[in-house]
Amino acid sequence: MAMALGGKKLYSISESYWIFYQGTRTVKYMSRARKNKVLSAEFIERIMLAVTQVNGCPACSYAHTNIALDVGMSDVEIRNMLAGVLDDVPADEISAIMFAQHYADRRGHPSKESWERIVELYGISRAKGILGAIRAIMIGNAYGIPGGSFFNRFRGKPDKRSNLLYELSMLITSIVFTPIALIHAVVSDLSKIPIISFEV
Repeated sequence: MAMALGGKKLYSISESYWIFYQGTRTVKYMSRARKNKVLSAEFIERIMLAVTQVNGCPACSYAHTNIALDVGMSDVEIRNMLAGVLDDVPADEISAIMFAQHYADRRGHPSKESWERIVELYGISRAKGILGAIRAIMIGNAYGIPGGSFFNRFRGKPDKRSNLLYELSMLITSIVFTPIALIHAVVSDLSKIPIISFEV
């Protein structure tokens, strides 16, 4: 069962498996897009910050704030993005950032129309890179929230929005799920199963 985090629901164990599986299938497209300069480091970090803002992961917000500063984003833009304000986002990236927010808000179940628009605007190669970036940070959020909450307990700062059983369950199942999800992803790629599906 999903739990509330400041008005936002934490991912369930079942959801976290699918997030890891989907991320495993598509993170290669993000890496390829960055290597081929199809997506800039700044563009990828804007996607990461946008998804993290929707999911409300303090650990990922901290980590990606530092990375965003390292790649040259201003502290004002970073603060705005973590507040959900997109005023500083380059015009040619706005649609991708909004899709990232939509994807996270729909818990990994975007509308078919929204994905088709991204493919139309950016082309399939760049669109896959965008999807890979979204799913990579979704993995971080799904496990970063319970992981951060668990370790904060030992610092005398327990997260009132979570509980120990949830945190331990997520941490333990992440270890169990990793090899299974990796095999599942390889089989899906070999079987040519589409990398994205939509709510009916």
